[in-house]
Amino acid sequence: MRICLIRGSGVEQEEVDSVFHAMRARQVDAVELRRDAKAGTVADLLKATDVILTLGGDGTFLAGARVAAPRDIPVLGVNHGHLGFLTEIEAHEMSMGLSRFFDGSYRIEERTMLQVTLSRKGRSMVQEIGLNEVVVDHSGETHILRLEIDVGGQRVGVIDADGAIVATASGSTAYALASGGPILEPTLQDLLLVPMSPFALTVRPIVFAPGQEISLTVVRGPGEMRVDGQGRGQEVAIGDVVSCGSHAKRLKVIRFSPPESFYRRLSEKLGWGRPLVPK
Repeated sequence: MRICLIRGSGVEQEEVDSVFHAMRARQVDAVELRRDAKAGTVADLLKATDVILTLGGDGTFLAGARVAAPRDIPVLGVNHGHLGFLTEIEAHEMSMGLSRFFDGSYRIEERTMLQVTLSRKGRSMVQEIGLNEVVVDHSGETHILRLEIDVGGQRVGVIDADGAIVATASGSTAYALASGGPILEPTLQDLLLVPMSPFALTVRPIVFAPGQEISLTVVRGPGEMRVDGQGRGQEVAIGDVVSCGSHAKRLKVIRFSPPESFYRRLSEKLGWGRPLVPK
């Protein structure tokens, strides 16, 4: 068995060394994959990998998800960050979590991944995948975008807004939630469209059924596109089309908690359902 470790910037080397020591004690091969590794290195390291262990916050987990999902490799997230909404266990629980994993005392939860393609004049310019969302928003001197929305080849409408978010159910509790979108249970395969500060108050979020492809055509721009909040945005020009659909493979997440723990996580991490005035 091989475990591949991806760590966030705030994780110390001694913590990584302790994981490697625990792996060697169980005669398990362990390697570290840097988040900025080249594609060839990623392919070589993950060729014989059985599980990806992320040490960090939600950003590190998202990075692990993008390389794990296409290869059907399950991911176990260990929170070393502040929120850790996506991760399964906290840093002090890592030893327990690894023991439960090796004992087979876990379940696999599948999450929909987003497949995003940026096309220009009929040519595919960029292809990316993400677990949470793709954001298309204004850039430079552009104060407002005009986007034409199509779903499954059907024209939905044209909106004037700061931008738009297309999110998975996992991403519904991230940027989409901050922009006024609804919360979806994370195992749902629906996609969510959330306009960002739309000019018309009647333009509201929409949830689309599984299997639909959502296309955003830039009518007034320019703008920028980001998948899972990664680095610098990709420039999108007038006439460009951002197509969003479900990736062919779903992410496999290692869980020790029962499915209904999602609601407890909403309360503990996001404060949902807590009364504003104490009892």
